[in-house]
Amino acid sequence: MKARAGPAPKRATRGAAASLANEVRVIGGAWKRSKLPVADRPGLRPTPDRVRETLFNWLGQALDGWRCVDAFAGSGALGFEAASRGAAEVVLVERDPVLVASLAATRQRLHAETVRIERADALQWMGRAPAAGFDVVFLDPPFDSPLLAPALAAAARIVAEGGYVYAEGPVPVDAEAMAAGGLEPWRAGRAGAVHFQLLRKAIPG
Repeated sequence: MKARAGPAPKRATRGAAASLANEVRVIGGAWKRSKLPVADRPGLRPTPDRVRETLFNWLGQALDGWRCVDAFAGSGALGFEAASRGAAEVVLVERDPVLVASLAATRQRLHAETVRIERADALQWMGRAPAAGFDVVFLDPPFDSPLLAPALAAAARIVAEGGYVYAEGPVPVDAEAMAAGGLEPWRAGRAGAVHFQLLRKAIPG
């Protein structure tokens, strides 16, 4: 809803954000209120504040000792949020060199020593990452891409038993795909046209 007429906004397709702000803020933890730049790149639209707040309420306010992957890092909003809340290891995976440079600058500015940046294709990186090596994997691929389904399968392999996979997309995660990866529904929400879900890796027995 606009108060006055103006030029048509550029199309953006990632996540549930309704605005095209060029920055987001860390919501909680050591870097609360710190600004994260959002570059004008195709498909980049960070998970909005209210969705991230809900997600981290689900996960718990403190992630002390957790190992995390932000598989389509973009602005790094999910990964830096996890690091701000005490995660011991956060891997930001991003293939766009402009975004990688922005992530590196943010890492340096925040002195985020627990954050590691990998310039790589997210699916390929997860395909060679150690199995069951992480406590949570964040999946927020470009909104209109077909990447969520294969990313879910890759994430299910690298998340530990009892760990979590966060998935954000235009439709809920398919129940069969969830079960095939040994994942079970844990929490779910919706923001406009976007569905966001927290899935848990089942513990045998």
